[in-house]
Amino acid sequence: MGASKKNAKATKKFEQKHLSGVLERRKAVAKIKQKQQIKEKKQAKRAKDDEFFKGADGTVKRPANKKPGTQGTEMSVDDFFKGGFEILDKGAPTENGKTAALGKRKRGEANAREETSDQSDGSDIDVSDNEEDVVTDSEAGFSDEEDEEDLGMSKNAMAALAEKDPEFYKFLKENDPEALDFDENASLDEVDELSGSDEEDEQPKKKQKKGKKAQEEEEVDDSAHELTKAMVAKWEKALNETKSLKAAKQTVIAFRCAAHLNEEDEENPQRYSIKNPEVFHNILMVALKLIPEVLNHHLPVKESAAGRAYVQTETKKFKTLSNLIKSFAASIIRLLGTLSDDATVKLTLNALQPLLPYLLSFRKLLKVLIKTIVAFWSQPASSDSTRITAFLVIRRLTVVSDKGVREAVLKAAYRGLFDNSKHTNHNTIQGINLMKNSAAELWGLDQSLGYTTAFTSIRQLAIHLRNSIINNKQVHNVYNWQFVHALDFWSCVLSEHCSPLKEAEAGKESQLKLLIYPLVQVTLGVLRLIPTAIYFPLRFQLIRSLLRLSRATDTYIPLASCLLEVLSSAEMKKAPKQSTLKPLDFAVAYKAPKSYLRTRVYQDGVGEQVVELLSEFFVLWAKSIAFPEFSLPVVISLKRWLKEARKRSTGNKNGKLGGSLVLLVQKLEANAKFIEERRAKVEFAPKDRAQVEGFLKDLEVERTPVGAFVVGQRKLREERRRVVEEARKAEEGKRREEEREALEGGR
Repeated sequence: MGASKKNAKATKKFEQKHLSGVLERRKAVAKIKQKQQIKEKKQAKRAKDDEFFKGADGTVKRPANKKPGTQGTEMSVDDFFKGGFEILDKGAPTENGKTAALGKRKRGEANAREETSDQSDGSDIDVSDNEEDVVTDSEAGFSDEEDEEDLGMSKNAMAALAEKDPEFYKFLKENDPEALDFDENASLDEVDELSGSDEEDEQPKKKQKKGKKAQEEEEVDDSAHELTKAMVAKWEKALNETKSLKAAKQTVIAFRCAAHLNEEDEENPQRYSIKNPEVFHNILMVALKLIPEVLNHHLPVKESAAGRAYVQTETKKFKTLSNLIKSFAASIIRLLGTLSDDATVKLTLNALQPLLPYLLSFRKLLKVLIKTIVAFWSQPASSDSTRITAFLVIRRLTVVSDKGVREAVLKAAYRGLFDNSKHTNHNTIQGINLMKNSAAELWGLDQSLGYTTAFTSIRQLAIHLRNSIINNKQVHNVYNWQFVHALDFWSCVLSEHCSPLKEAEAGKESQLKLLIYPLVQVTLGVLRLIPTAIYFPLRFQLIRSLLRLSRATDTYIPLASCLLEVLSSAEMKKAPKQSTLKPLDFAVAYKAPKSYLRTRVYQDGVGEQVVELLSEFFVLWAKSIAFPEFSLPVVISLKRWLKEARKRSTGNKNGKLGGSLVLLVQKLEANAKFIEERRAKVEFAPKDRAQVEGFLKDLEVERTPVGAFVVGQRKLREERRRVVEEARKAEEGKRREEEREALEGGR
């Protein structure tokens, strides 16, 4: 304990006095190394040029440097490539017989395959001290600087970078041009060239006859400012019949205008204006349904045996269509931020699924897309159908992507769950449970990556628990809804992927099974951190999580002692006072209001929870051959509590609680007798583990005394819960009606 305090003090002292200086020195060293690498690269190129121009006498005769555009023999290799690929002869005709314009060159294409994963800051997913921001951006794999990069660099940002750090700007221009030229309003002129070559191959004669007419129609379309139904119908016909890339280009441009509707940009004015709602709807439907089909026609998506999807990014066609793909995806992201109708949101999200394999090469755009989809999946305002649709997109991206993208998806999903689980009530609990159950599936798609992310998170939860034990003032960092939902979420993950059925289907033991022990230890430490009556609801929440884990994985977790501690507390030993408060709903509470303490209604609720959880705990082992010895200590403790409650003159005279405990004791004793009768007929010894584990394996648990009791209690609780929920909804509807009438009366 002393060593840990000493290390903590040394760490804080280092952070206060030396951390900033160390970080600055590291940045300076990294910049120097980068400049040195650029310098060495230039020297290597220079050496190659010297060898090229070396004469017969061994001397280097380098020609005088001239501007690009002069004769190629008068230029060095560096100057030639810096000048771009220009037409050197003004009178040189092209293949079409027309003279090419001078001074124009194609924009440098970005590398089709980028690095498999972006470098993160190395920090883990964390539960911060501030309850409002449990996981920081950097811990989830995203930072503010990356957000700015994801949206692209504007002209002003590029000019500022060129003035501030010209060497770095030159380095980016040579090695990563996409970092400078990503823009959702990028020109799509290169698509016309590709589309023209395709159409010449398919229909050469029609192309030659109607060349002038087609050019005139295109000029009319480009000069038109208002989008009409006829234009959309024409593009739709071309997309359906010939999979035309020219029509795809015009459709993407019009879709981009629709996504930026009612937005004024003087620097980049939109080509089309949309004034008719029907035209707006038509262009959305055509683009979202047909553009993915056209892309799949020209760039087929292939899938490996493991489910990984990939597109041939080395081809010229992909490089030419990359701007169209990025523009279309960026427009969808912008459109999703303006939609409110569930049907349109679901259609837009569904249109993203076939686009995902094409977007794997554009990491900056992919990060923005992940955040947008996770927001729809996690925000409380989304309907259940929208959440499910967004999750299907997330799952598809996890399946077809590589390890780097999968890690970003897992971190974003975990952060989304945290950000939207702070406020838990009757209106949000259903959505939170949907998020936990759906996100748990993602951690099983790649269990090696799922293990590392889950281990990091559980370790961070354990660190917060340790800090709360050392410093009692930090208890609020642990006792909050976000921490409770985090433990419950990891319980869902391990329950789903570590069950014997899942392992039998996979044919091997789950890698996540190693996390059961640390998760159980952290959860037990949290529920025992503050053993006061005010946090009994939190204890019950965590016990339910452990019961789920024990039931799914056949792992024994000692939970009876945690429930007996509740009965031994001062809250349950003394006689309660009468109160007119409503019963506390333990499903949406982790902390009891002070007004409920020492009241009859609170004691009755706690007693019901204890009996329910004890019965749910013992039904897990109702068929165990060791049930008589297993249940004996609990039976003795319950009988002792009931005996003391009857003897005390000023003790607890709660007849409802006493009756529930007496019934539970009777069922436990009956089940122990049932097991003893069956156990007397066996012929194997306790050391025969296979026979012991197979004892009463084929018997249904409902046929045991405890099993029958639990099944009946579940039905009663479900019926009671249904009645209470209906009454709550009716009361809420009545309250809203009264508020509406009062508002109308005020008007």
